[in-house]
Amino acid sequence: MEWRKYAAAGMAALLTATFVAGCGADKQTDKGATAQKGKIVIGLDDNFPPFGFHDESGELVGFDIDMAKEASKRLGMEVEFKPIDWDSKETELKSKKIDAIWNGLSITPEREQNILFSRPYENGPQILLVKNDSPIQGKADLAGKIVGTQQGSTGLEAIEAEPELRDSFKELKQYSDNVTSFMDLEVGRIDAVVVAQTTAAYFIKKNNAPFRIIDVGYPDIPSGVGMRKDDTELKARIDKVLEDMHNDGTSKKISEKWFGIDVTM
Repeated sequence: MEWRKYAAAGMAALLTATFVAGCGADKQTDKGATAQKGKIVIGLDDNFPPFGFHDESGELVGFDIDMAKEASKRLGMEVEFKPIDWDSKETELKSKKIDAIWNGLSITPEREQNILFSRPYENGPQILLVKNDSPIQGKADLAGKIVGTQQGSTGLEAIEAEPELRDSFKELKQYSDNVTSFMDLEVGRIDAVVVAQTTAAYFIKKNNAPFRIIDVGYPDIPSGVGMRKDDTELKARIDKVLEDMHNDGTSKKISEKWFGIDVTM
C-alpha cells in the first residue's frame, strides 16, 4: 500500500509506526489464527446424514453437528457451519473460507499431507451397499456393474486402491452427496454404492430402505477434524476437548442418539 506524504513529520512517523505494528500483528496471528478468535467456521457436506443434514424443518442437524456444537461450547467459541463442495474441501480450507472440516472426514495418509488432523473421534469401515434382491455378494460380483460413490470420499479412495477391480466396473459414477447415490441405487440406475457403514446403516433405519450391507474387508479408517497445517494451537485445544468429551461419556451419548451404538473413540 502506498501512503500519502504528509508535511508534518510527526504525523508521518505515527502512520509508519501504526502500519508496521499492524503488519507485525497480522504476521504474528497468521499461524493458529483460528484459535485466537472467538468464532470457528466449519465446512461440511450438508446432505450427509447422519453426520450433517437438514431435517424436515430445515434445521441443520446430525452427529457431527452435535459434536462440533458441544466442542465449540467448551472452547468458548461461536460456531458457524458452512456448506461446501466436498470435492473442494482442501481448497476451501487453504483459502481460509473455512477454519475446519468436521464431517466424517477420514484420516488418510494422502489427506495428512495437506491437512492437520485432530485426534480420531469416530471409526467405521467402508462397505458395499446393494438392494436386498441384488445378486452381488462381494467384490468379485462388481465386474460389469455400475458402482457409485461420493466425490472426494474415502469410498472413492478405497475403490481407487484396487485398480484391477476398478477397471472391471462397467462404470464408476461419482456423486456430490451420498443421498443421491442411494436414490439411484433404489431405482436401479446403479448396482452398488461404496460408502461408510455408519452412513448406510442410518439411511436404512431412517427410511426403511430395501438395502443390505456387505462387509468386503475394507479397513477401518477413523475420522478426525481437519485443520490447516499451521493451526497447531487450535488442534491442541480441539484434541483436549474431544478427549474430555470421550472420557465423560458425552461422545458416547451423542453417538447412541444417531447410530444406536457407540462408534466414538
